Amino acid sequence: MSAPRILLVEDEPKLAALLVDYLRAAQYEVEHIDDGVRAMAALHERQPDLLILDLMLPGRDGLSICRELRGFSQVPVMMVTARVDEIDRLLGLELGADDYICKPYSPREVVARVKAILRRAGLTAQSTGLSLDAASYRASYNGVALDLTPVEFRLLQALHARPGHVLSRDQLMNHLYEDHRVVTDRTVDSHVKNLRRKLQQISPDKEPIRSIYGVGYCLEG
Repeated sequence: MSAPRILLVEDEPKLAALLVDYLRAAQYEVEHIDDGVRAMAALHERQPDLLILDLMLPGRDGLSICRELRGFSQVPVMMVTARVDEIDRLLGLELGADDYICKPYSPREVVARVKAILRRAGLTAQSTGLSLDAASYRASYNGVALDLTPVEFRLLQALHARPGHVLSRDQLMNHLYEDHRVVTDRTVDSHVKNLRRKLQQISPDKEPIRSIYGVGYCLEG
């Protein structure tokens, strides 16, 4: 099973290299990007379990990235900055950041905070039994390949990004079709039903996708 995936967006090469080494030593899968322009594309494609986001970046700043990110994802965000004034600190948290750390910092402290954030989010390497490859639209469950339609894959990807968290039908609708066509709650329910059936064919004794009446759906471990 794969380790939790972390996307690090940091433009200081030495600092980024040091942090990547510490995070990988802690058994995390880490991808590093050094500018803000490429960050959003990577977030869409990679669906990381946690984002470590520098505030001051070339091309695009961390606050605007966080603001746009919260329009389609609730992935945990740790914001990093050398600017310590209170306005930036509060603004970062109001935009949906889960934690905030100021430079200079200890890489060990960052790793400790990462562990705490992922623990609160219920994200562990063994949490779901799922493995997803966004580039090829391939997925497996408990080591068995899943035969999914593109819509089912995107639905599973959205749920997999926040295991243990309830996603509303409206949130899931935003992930179903790349052309952003209008769909109904019944459409979401139908795709969830098909996806649940395929997962339960592999593990009949489990209910991997739980329905929360009147709210939405949750991917269980």
